[in-house]
Amino acid sequence: MQVEVLNIQGSKTGRTIELPEDIFGAEPNNHVIYLAVKQYLAAQRQGTHKVKTRAEVKGSSHKLHRQKGTGGSRKGNIRNPLYKGGGTIFGPKPHAYDIKLNRKVKDLAKISALAYKAQEQAIVVVEDITMDAPKTKTFMQIMGKLNVAEKKAMFILPEYNENVQISLRNVPSVLGVLLSDINTYDIMNSEVLVLTESAAKIFVDDKAEA
Repeated sequence: MQVEVLNIQGSKTGRTIELPEDIFGAEPNNHVIYLAVKQYLAAQRQGTHKVKTRAEVKGSSHKLHRQKGTGGSRKGNIRNPLYKGGGTIFGPKPHAYDIKLNRKVKDLAKISALAYKAQEQAIVVVEDITMDAPKTKTFMQIMGKLNVAEKKAMFILPEYNENVQISLRNVPSVLGVLLSDINTYDIMNSEVLVLTESAAKIFVDDKAEA
């Protein structure tokens, strides 16, 4: 898949990047995307929910009245779940929501997600951005020139760049991530992927080494 490299003004530089066809041209697998997204969302859950059973709530353990002879129903103590303030029956208890997923399945899910973005022509490659100081306004001007300012964008860098990261972190519609940290959920949750030229070249270099 050949992609034009744009400059920060949104114009073509005359350079192109040939992204590997076996990644960006692969046939997407919807089921593995579902599994990867399910695992990611499950991992975000703390699992600290907890309610008290009748053994844990406060209250006397004395039987409310004798078993027979009152004309009323049989009753135990005030901690009975049927009473206000009583314990909860079969309530939630702390537990983990983690789901195990094999590495090959997770890799296939990322490839499938990237392939979808390629099919949608939602991949933009821009020359490496250098900023002397953090400036959100300057960063958003660049995004505007690339015609992605109004979209939910995933901005992918090859390595940590403090000025760029600080510039974009307060923009709700832009998620800045390192190439090594991308995941299926974030890719699918974005409308467009913006890769710096250096980040895009890593795909090409890794493929060449393989």
